[in-house]
Amino acid sequence: QLQFVESGGGLVEPGGSLRLSCAASGYISDYYTIGWFRQAPGKEREGVSCITFTSGTYYSDSVKGRFTISRDNAKTTVYLQMNSLKPEDTGVYICAAYYGGGARCLAHEYNYWGQGTQVTVSS
Repeated sequence: QLQFVESGGGLVEPGGSLRLSCAASGYISDYYTIGWFRQAPGKEREGVSCITFTSGTYYSDSVKGRFTISRDNAKTTVYLQMNSLKPEDTGVYICAAYYGGGARCLAHEYNYWGQGTQVTVSS
């Protein structure tokens, strides 16, 4: 069973940057896709960015050109580099995984979820 520990969230001014980390433990196979989801107050959970075991990637339209997802060579940690942050990026960022499938971020397909880390973008 996969477990995740997220870190790197915090307070940042508009235009600033943060890097989130998702450290995975447990068994990882070539069939897992890892994603970052965002939960903002009063809104549906949104798939922000996802990466496959072979490094195929997906980005939501709202973060394209600003965020970059990556994973380490051991494929045990996934990162989300967030640049040019906007107030609307505020929310709880949650790391998740699903077994099989392509580079997409559909929440109902994901099997394992972390606790989340808070990101607040405010001046």
